[in-house]
Amino acid sequence: MYEVTFETVSTVGLETSPVAPALAGLRANEARYFKNKYGHTFAVQPAADAPATIDWVHRILKDDRDLVIESRPLEATQFEVGGIRFGYVFYESGLAINVMYAIDDAGKRAVGFKLSDGMEIPAELASRFKFATQRSKLAGTIRGSFFVIKGEY
Repeated sequence: MYEVTFETVSTVGLETSPVAPALAGLRANEARYFKNKYGHTFAVQPAADAPATIDWVHRILKDDRDLVIESRPLEATQFEVGGIRFGYVFYESGLAINVMYAIDDAGKRAVGFKLSDGMEIPAELASRFKFATQRSKLAGTIRGSFFVIKGEY
């Protein structure tokens, strides 16, 4: 496991991405959010060590929206805080996908897409989602979109 810090942005584990510094900033931005909101330390592991997390995220994408991500997963993490199960996958292309799945049936359940600064919108997402832009000190410009999960996972 690699504990992601947001004081110092590191490309550890993301070196093969053509936008590694921006993806590292995006990952650090997520780490800051979870530390500030929940007091949770954001830690990731290599994709090869997280097949269950990646399978869960990919199954939701496939079953709920018939989406298959073409890029290779580099890292993933899964944890539960605040009654919500989270799953993250960081891809070589610079894409980050997160699943927010409330344990309570009445809670929010959604999939979020975030694009690292400098990457193109992946073809599998381009025609299906509109991306909003936000600025981040750690990640530069982040483009994001989401969809509400309809199924049970």
